[in-house]
Amino acid sequence: MVYKLIDATGAKAGTVIMIDNEACIVRNIDISKTGKHGSSKCRIEAVGIIDGKKRVLARPGHERFEVPMIDKKKAQILSLSGKNVNVMDIESFETFDLPIPTDIEDGLKEGVQVEYWDIEGKKVIKRVL
Repeated sequence: MVYKLIDATGAKAGTVIMIDNEACIVRNIDISKTGKHGSSKCRIEAVGIIDGKKRVLARPGHERFEVPMIDKKKAQILSLSGKNVNVMDIESFETFDLPIPTDIEDGLKEGVQVEYWDIEGKKVIKRVL
């Protein structure tokens, strides 16, 4: 579910936009001025929230980007198995498996609460509470 649409010139550093059906945080944006023969151009550097890939693209300033809905929720870890962790949402008591992020895998233990983000149906653990 898309939250809203913004123009390429409206994206600022820190804005979350959808690029190739992946939610990305804009790190840098360069906007060229309008010229004699056309509209302004935007060069956007963004990093994927889930996959961590860097994406660089150049688009016209009037092109629109989707801003995704990000739900930040809390969950409790039920079990660890290999590269996945089984968690239970604290509010809805729904259980599901999530991949273990490499940057916080040391702090994950059974019974610990974590914050996870639900971005357009994709869930990812962001931090240990």
